[in-house]
Amino acid sequence: MPWLPARYFEEQVLRKRPYIRRESCERIVAKPLKRETQPDGRIRFWGTVPELGGRALRVITLSDGVTVHNAFPDRNFKPPYKRRRESEAPLLS
Repeated sequence: MPWLPARYFEEQVLRKRPYIRRESCERIVAKPLKRETQPDGRIRFWGTVPELGGRALRVITLSDGVTVHNAFPDRNFKPPYKRRRESEAPLLS
């Protein structure tokens, strides 16, 4: 899915947070660990970034789901619980 950086993202976010890479934001929007729509219509995407030590990055797009408006590390993000399949080995033997 193509993505577009908003003017605010280019001029403010990347300047204030030089450790955030466009490629990381593009990857997270394309394949997020979690996606959530805000009351104002903007969309939150979460993913982990190996370059940041595996920390979670929250990427906010406008309501079109393509235009990246903001991005920042999210210390409070908890990955969604992944259910174990019946066919998988038990956690404890």
